[in-house]
Amino acid sequence: MRKKIYQMVHVYEGNLLSVAYKWFMIAVIAISLLPLTVKGTSNIFKTIDYTCLAIYIIDYSLRWIAADYKFNKHHWTSFARYPFRIISIIDLMSIIALLCPLLGLFKYSSFTEVLKVFRIVRIFRYSKGIRTIIDILKSSKKALFAVGSLAVGYILISALVVFNVEPDTFNSFFDAVYWSTVSLTTVGYGDIYPVTVIGRTIAMLSSFFGIAIVALPAGVVTAEYMKSLSEKE
Repeated sequence: MRKKIYQMVHVYEGNLLSVAYKWFMIAVIAISLLPLTVKGTSNIFKTIDYTCLAIYIIDYSLRWIAADYKFNKHHWTSFARYPFRIISIIDLMSIIALLCPLLGLFKYSSFTEVLKVFRIVRIFRYSKGIRTIIDILKSSKKALFAVGSLAVGYILISALVVFNVEPDTFNSFFDAVYWSTVSLTTVGYGDIYPVTVIGRTIAMLSSFFGIAIVALPAGVVTAEYMKSLSEKE
């Protein structure tokens, strides 16, 4: 019985039941996003939230029940490990995102706004493209970690330099980090910017090196993606 549950909720393809369940869940997720498209609440939207909440809880429970088949390890550790997967955390947070407003929890807190994000990103669970990207990120995590460490280090050093060069422009170190991040990615919102010659020189250097640093992870992911495509072919 649990093996059939695993094939239905985890495999997504291979039989009519799993395909039907996949598209049913995609439809439920899409419907659950309707209340986010308008301001205020209504009885219809509350009904949608209650219904989607019940379906999410059932879906999460079914996936947890078949956790040992998911990890191909019929041991109690599979059930203990399942809730700590990233996708499982997203599923759980999407349940909490529906539960909190219905119970009136965190009503006037920004935490409820953050929870709405999990209602949206849950749909990526059923995207083959997203699963491929996740596999690519896992296989190239060492290279990406090295590039990410370089980017974070550069942001902090650049922020520290410009914060001390132009203390009147940047009210806090966080403002300097924000500016450095925006400059590194060459976005440049223009809400905070250096005004002295030294500060502008640092900004030019930051933008120049930012192009190279931002291009590195894109190259790593692209190379791994092409490798994955060639292996599938």
